[in-house]
Amino acid sequence: MSQPSSPAAISCKGVWQVFGADAPDQLKRALAETGNDARAAARLLRERGLVPAVQDVTFDVREGEVFVIMGLSGSGKSTLIRTISRLAEGTAGSILIHGEDILTASKQRLIELRRNKLGMVFQHFGLFPHMTVADNVGFPLKMQGLNRPDRRKRAQEMLELVGLAGREDAFPRELSGGQRQRVGIARALAVNPDLLFLDEPYSALDPLIRRQLQDEFLKLQAGLQKTSVFITHDITEALKLADRIAIMRDGVVVQIGTPDEIIVNPVDDYVREFTRDVPKGRYSHVSAMMNMPETLPKMPDDPKIEEDMTIDDALASCMALYQPVPVWGRDGKMAGIVHPSQLAGALQVERT
Repeated sequence: MSQPSSPAAISCKGVWQVFGADAPDQLKRALAETGNDARAAARLLRERGLVPAVQDVTFDVREGEVFVIMGLSGSGKSTLIRTISRLAEGTAGSILIHGEDILTASKQRLIELRRNKLGMVFQHFGLFPHMTVADNVGFPLKMQGLNRPDRRKRAQEMLELVGLAGREDAFPRELSGGQRQRVGIARALAVNPDLLFLDEPYSALDPLIRRQLQDEFLKLQAGLQKTSVFITHDITEALKLADRIAIMRDGVVVQIGTPDEIIVNPVDDYVREFTRDVPKGRYSHVSAMMNMPETLPKMPDDPKIEEDMTIDDALASCMALYQPVPVWGRDGKMAGIVHPSQLAGALQVERT
């Protein structure tokens, strides 16, 4: 997991994406008329026939983290990632990538960024059907001017990384959906990008293949530590992959937090509904609910609970005990205590 002190790889401040005639001027006028009240301005824009798809979004993505943006269909998540990567022109705000405002970047600079710093993976693969797998993976390197032998060598390395060694000369039509998505990931990684943008890359795949690719993504991330912005509508996928999650509704980011924070402390009924059927014991951790009292009670039994254990695992270790038990940090020192009743309580399904 990324540490809070990590520098921002991406910084979004007051980002708007409004569709309709004269959107920049209309947005300025609406904000002026409402005293810069974003929600009121959005209502005014809708009354005037415009579509505020992304509204006043502000957040940072830390270096090396997987930042998941999720929401229902129409929430603005895909529009937001297209705006951040400038596949769509933002209406207002600033988007800094390693300190550079890409909303003011020239077309030539955008080409350079996409060739050298940004890797993109899409839901529908986007492979060239007339090219072999190796040529598809090496295509971004061709755009950089790399010669064919070096492109082939790099493509083989990337295909081995994603588990497709030996399929270099196959064509996309000869691969399964999961294999084609692996090719898309290998192509995105071929230029060793600083940032990865993944727009619902697994949503068209069968559940079993999807889980396998999620596991492979986590293995890749553990080794490469790429800064990634990942779009999904699936809360279990978000909880599995994310360092932090931003949940969107109607163009607005309603909560940003770690998977534990989203599960344990949802900000409203919309977020709570997302997590209602999530098996909380599988995704939330002891560290989210332990406390450190001023004086420690007597705890003769120590089932060796660790702060990064899931609640399910912690309960399995201490459910036979009826008193608080210590929680141990990664440094070997006691980080706090937790009572079995707290762990059990966190798993209770909320009644409506």
